[in-house]
Amino acid sequence: QPVTVYCSGRTDTGVHAAAQIVHFESDAERPLRAWTFGTNSHLDKRVAIHWASEMPMDFHARFSALDRSYRYTILNRATRPGYQAGTIGWERVLLDADKMHAAAQALVGEHDFSSFRSAECQANHAVRYLKRISVRRELDRVIVEVTANGFLHNMVRILTGCLLAIGRGERPTNWMSTLLEVRDRTQAGMTIAPRGLCFLQPSYPAEFGVPDFEKNKA
Repeated sequence: QPVTVYCSGRTDTGVHAAAQIVHFESDAERPLRAWTFGTNSHLDKRVAIHWASEMPMDFHARFSALDRSYRYTILNRATRPGYQAGTIGWERVLLDADKMHAAAQALVGEHDFSSFRSAECQANHAVRYLKRISVRRELDRVIVEVTANGFLHNMVRILTGCLLAIGRGERPTNWMSTLLEVRDRTQAGMTIAPRGLCFLQPSYPAEFGVPDFEKNKA
């Protein structure tokens, strides 16, 4: 029978997803193991179902989510990436991750993120509550992680592009605060390429029993 799938969130073309949550309605009686392994037998090899559960009728993959988390990984060295080329960003200039992290903290809280939305964004308004954002270095990688109650079109890619300009020393640390105030996309930096961005997962109220895949991953 036809199945309509509702997803917890959308990603741009070229962005990856580690733990997307979807829900659908069906009258079919099947063991949960069959929903997982049976579905995987029909999916593209780049996609796999890891978990399935029968949910209460008031659960909705999108509208029940409390927040969503993304990670942008940047390879920060002089030479380009090899086998990871399609899944990681790249910056030749040595980045100051500490300065990027300090600058990013201006974004925490409820703000109008008009400076960080694309012209094609169809959201009714640009106000979002950004719960946390961090920038850290792990050897030759700089990792940006951000969690919010929702995101605008290209929002993570735009704010990461702005943080790169700060990390390269092209902009001052307080530039992120300035961009929030002006609410003007034309004043912000480039929209960084999608390949380094990964939708990590959404989170839900505990009563729904959705696993924390990022915490429990191998």
